[in-house]
Amino acid sequence: MPIIKSAIKRAKQAIKLRDHNRDIKKDIKEATKKFVAEPTRESLSKAQSEIDKAVKKGLIKKNTASRRKSNLAKTAKKSATVAKVAKKKTTKKASK
Repeated sequence: MPIIKSAIKRAKQAIKLRDHNRDIKKDIKEATKKFVAEPTRESLSKAQSEIDKAVKKGLIKKNTASRRKSNLAKTAKKSATVAKVAKKKTTKKASK
């Protein structure tokens, strides 16, 4: 435990900052999980927005954010393609 007054203050600040950073990372994870569970444009936008906020605050690096957003976009594109294929199959079955 620190004895010097400035060290005590710095320890308190570190605890607050750690909690703040943990909350931001939790928001990113929640938004990403919501998107993966139900890939919609709104959930994609929300997840990308949370990632951008973390970059702006210096919590994650720019390239890390870019990679994560790219993976989200790739997942969105894949799910849109799967939905189109499923829709085509159901319309073909219905017309027979």
